Amino acid sequence: MRWVRLGGLVLALFAAACFVGTDDGGEPPPEAPPASAGTPGRQEDGTMTVEEFQRDIEGAVEVAEGYWGQRVRGFEPVRRIVPYRQEGDVACGGQPLTRNNAAYCSAGDFIAYDVNWAVGAFRQIGDAFVFYLLGHEYAHAVQARLGIQNRFTIQQELQADCMAGAYIGDSVKDGTLTLDRGDVDELRQGLLAVGDDPSQPWFAPGAHGTARQRTDAFFEGYEGSLAPCDVG
Repeated sequence: MRWVRLGGLVLALFAAACFVGTDDGGEPPPEAPPASAGTPGRQEDGTMTVEEFQRDIEGAVEVAEGYWGQRVRGFEPVRRIVPYRQEGDVACGGQPLTRNNAAYCSAGDFIAYDVNWAVGAFRQIGDAFVFYLLGHEYAHAVQARLGIQNRFTIQQELQADCMAGAYIGDSVKDGTLTLDRGDVDELRQGLLAVGDDPSQPWFAPGAHGTARQRTDAFFEGYEGSLAPCDVG
């Protein structure tokens, strides 16, 4: 497993929705073309090219596969990671995935994400966005493999946040990922900036949790591994 460096670990703009369901044919859709590179220019954390983004996507998938392969007996990696560019390019359960989104679809066993949105966030936030994005959606894939289906969406989502925290935290502990000084504090502040609107009922379909709930769930996993995630 190659070493991957997480520099500038800030997630303030990450608030992607998740969708777990079935696609019409049970097969992953064809890949969309990659995003255009746009106008080049160095960003605050040094990331600036689509090629760097794609390398980090591959690295995040590699780390996730290695992590869950060691912890789930008979684990099978997600079949495909699918970028898309327009709403409707990819559907799950007959519902098109929207822009500015990422999702795991269970029947086709694929993770799909809006590549233009993801590249933009990567350039502004850094490679941590990619590892959290893949970590959260990969957690949904693991939930499906283990037959975990909570009654309320918020329970499913907070558990996925905890599992993503465990995946990143454990990978840092074993040296697979390395962090710069201050990254954990930046991560905490970033997570406080995401979450459902305070008026969102906790039991509403699609609820992910408040900023505090999501932060607490992530760091429970980051600090305590999978034990607090109630994976079973």
